[in-house]
Amino acid sequence: MKYLILGNGPAGVIAAETLRAEDPQGDIVMAGSEDAPPYSRMAIPYLLEGNIDESGTYLRKRAGHFDTLGVRQKAGRAVALDAAARRVLFHDGSHEDYDRLLIATGSHPVRPPIPGIDRPETQTCWTLEDARAIAALTRPGSRVLQLGAGFIGCIIMEALAARGVELTVVEMGDRMVPRMMTPEAGGMIKRWVESKGIRVRTSAGVERIDDGDGNAPLKVRLSTGEALDCDVVIVAAGVAPNVGFLDNTGVHVAKGVIVDARMETAVEGIYAAGDVAEAPDLFTGAHLVSAIQPNAADQARIAAVNMAGGEARLPGVLAINVLDTLGLISTSFGQWWGDPAGQGVEHVDAEANRYLSLQFKDDVLIGATSIGITAHVGALRGLIQGRLNLGPWKDRLLANPTAFFEAYVAATQPTTLMRSAA
Repeated sequence: MKYLILGNGPAGVIAAETLRAEDPQGDIVMAGSEDAPPYSRMAIPYLLEGNIDESGTYLRKRAGHFDTLGVRQKAGRAVALDAAARRVLFHDGSHEDYDRLLIATGSHPVRPPIPGIDRPETQTCWTLEDARAIAALTRPGSRVLQLGAGFIGCIIMEALAARGVELTVVEMGDRMVPRMMTPEAGGMIKRWVESKGIRVRTSAGVERIDDGDGNAPLKVRLSTGEALDCDVVIVAAGVAPNVGFLDNTGVHVAKGVIVDARMETAVEGIYAAGDVAEAPDLFTGAHLVSAIQPNAADQARIAAVNMAGGEARLPGVLAINVLDTLGLISTSFGQWWGDPAGQGVEHVDAEANRYLSLQFKDDVLIGATSIGITAHVGALRGLIQGRLNLGPWKDRLLANPTAFFEAYVAATQPTTLMRSAA
């Protein structure tokens, strides 16, 4: 059996290791599109901060790890797939046949159609090559504008702040981290960031990037009417799955590659995992892309087991976000935005920078958002992922959401639940 893995990020690496454990004799090929060992993109900010060198981003530190496993590594970017012939064509003209294929090609940064965005001083922060360019362009005091304040944007923002730049963040949403934080929570993060000396413009966009007037290489014009002198622009405006090579293949693509609970696509023998996969949601069953490493790891293991002839199923995708923004910890789990037919509660302590939102459907916690809360926060994930019936504890949490840990203990220990409810 020959297994071909497209992508050597976390999903590709975990799939290769799982396949070897499941099939000691199979032929495994793992293809990566960059001229670098398998590495973690999430470690790039630590590289920019100077906390690690490039080897610190590598997913596996032991020399010869993949050789020891008998995994052949290939440098190449897939450009076409012939599903009938079970063959993948790469950009250099080479090809690989397969019996089972895993699409783990990840995603790429989006560059909005802004005039001037292709200037050399405008960079994304997604690859080691990007990190090298940003390190060369920025130094203490550099005037940097960052476009985007989502999850990835906030991580990049912290790395830029650590480099001592003069930073302005521009976000089109009405708050920071709009795809993982409620309006109140996103506003709290914004106020925290501004207290650290970073300018933040929400409900704003970049209209164009022009040549500077002598004071700086760039003049960036915002939708607010402001014109800012900048040395560098960092684009962190989101990502999109790498699916272009799947045109006319029979593999169904919406926002990502559509897969079932086995991580298999509409074409037999072809699977997908990680940022590129669009899998069923834990609660609704609707397909969604959840580009986070815990989901990528789970999906890769399940796909690999099934590729090797086993039987494994994904319970469902759960949104999991944990973010450290200049020392302020925030989390969101599940359907943090709530359900129209459900109930929710917020606890706000703006002075202490603490916030908690719980969202229910019937007596099940389906989503949560927190800021400044680290003790027992994993209990929120446990309640949501376990889809635990809270019974009388739901009303208690609506009255006092900070009692979520006690609710978790009670819900996982029925005797305690009955005693506490008495």
